Amino acid sequence: MQNPDASPGTFNARGHTFPLSRTYVMGILNVTPDSFSDGGEYFSPQAAIARAKEMAAQGADILDVGGQSTRPGHTPVTQEEEWERLKNVLPALVSETGLAVSVDTFYPWVARKALLAGAHIINDVSGFPDAMLAAAAESGCGCIVMYPVGGGAAQARAFFQGRLEAARRFGIGKERLCFDPGIGFGKTREEDLGLIAQVGAYRIPGVCLLMAASRKRVTGFLCGNPPFEKRLPATIACHTAAILAGADMVRVHDVAEGVQAAKMADGLRYSLCGKP
Repeated sequence: MQNPDASPGTFNARGHTFPLSRTYVMGILNVTPDSFSDGGEYFSPQAAIARAKEMAAQGADILDVGGQSTRPGHTPVTQEEEWERLKNVLPALVSETGLAVSVDTFYPWVARKALLAGAHIINDVSGFPDAMLAAAAESGCGCIVMYPVGGGAAQARAFFQGRLEAARRFGIGKERLCFDPGIGFGKTREEDLGLIAQVGAYRIPGVCLLMAASRKRVTGFLCGNPPFEKRLPATIACHTAAILAGADMVRVHDVAEGVQAAKMADGLRYSLCGKP
């Protein structure tokens, strides 16, 4: 639950400003042949752009486009191949949707290319090491920093505090940062559940917090492990719990449903802490 008297802060990303007073929905767009739940569906530029426009119409606030699968057991592609997948779709996403566009990459070289092509946010699942901070520093972009290893709330908070201090050394203020606890990355399912339920224990005040549990293994293991595309109810349950605990953004495959659920969760969250 948020403190109603605290200043919520903002998340800033190259001209896009997101006051942390409601939940924002980030739509997932994988331009890969092998992502864990929609591999190949939006691999062609035409399909990717059509899906991006659909997500914008459904109420997405941000598009998160990735050219490399990070599913368990994936085979990494080179930075050159990753950029080859992104370069033809990224400018169109920026120009034709009007949304903030996030690029999911752990390659600083790709990040620089993406920023030159108009991306607003870099989303790095490797934890935004110093080389990536250097790539992002002068651009004004938003930086999504994921906690990429095992551990619970105390370890996540310590990691985020360390990255906050590192970002400051590169001239990146907290208003450009968004922290992600890294659900499904190097963690047990019990650790995943704890991080979803205990956002307030590791959220850094004034820094945006992203929850990204959509269709991941944590949404299946208590429910008989249904196919990925049938995990929407469990995804909404995870994200709602996280929003009520203090998350500011959710990353989803199912945008229309995610938007509706976030609006309802916000109504509950702000009523509970005394806001209208």
